[in-house]
Amino acid sequence: MENLVQIIDRQVVVSSRQVAEKFGKQHKDVLGNIRNILVAENSATKFYQESIHEYRGQRFPEYLMNRDGFTLLAMGFTGKDALQWKLKYIAAFNKMEELLKEQEVIPKDLPAALRMAAEIAEKAQALQIENTQQKQIINEMQPKASYYDLILQNNTLMSVTQIAKDYGMSAKKMNSLLHELGVQYKQGGIWFLYEKYQCDGYTQSKTFPTADGENRFHTYWTQKGRLFIYHLLKGKGVLPVIEQERDYE
Repeated sequence: MENLVQIIDRQVVVSSRQVAEKFGKQHKDVLGNIRNILVAENSATKFYQESIHEYRGQRFPEYLMNRDGFTLLAMGFTGKDALQWKLKYIAAFNKMEELLKEQEVIPKDLPAALRMAAEIAEKAQALQIENTQQKQIINEMQPKASYYDLILQNNTLMSVTQIAKDYGMSAKKMNSLLHELGVQYKQGGIWFLYEKYQCDGYTQSKTFPTADGENRFHTYWTQKGRLFIYHLLKGKGVLPVIEQERDYE
């Protein structure tokens, strides 16, 4: 397979003469096909390089072509064995290009080794910077995830004072805010949800006996209710403290 292609100037190529031989074509016809390609498409000049083949003291023109040049040329080849030779050349190009890559990573002398070491160090530093950047992005996103996870993983009831603390505000301010947003109303000194929210499982109410023998009514928020408040306030631009800190950075 090695004799199907060769490496010239760090590029894997094949000669038009050899292609003509393997595909059973007249070399002059192959040369004509290549010239037609070059006339039809100016950009194809980078795929072909004019060369000279010497034989018994005579000089014959030929073209050296890379993988793309071969593909363009062989595209129109048909015949009994054409497909098999196309596959063989593809395999030959693949193998030789892999060999070329391996040769490129092996330093030939001390200066080359030093250059390679410098390039590796530079790439390592760039990778370290990229990792640091990614870590910072993840850390910047973490407060949001932590607060959200805290809600989902917690099944305890919470007072409005506790929820208000998450936002750096007093319970009085939180209650007023929820009232302004149409979530609750105050009656007899007690906050109640509006009827449209009462069946959503956002709160649980409990009664506690007081020292004077009376019962005191108190409403607690469930984690579902806490999440409802989170999304509601976030939609109004009001964020928990841990997310406020992220936005200020």
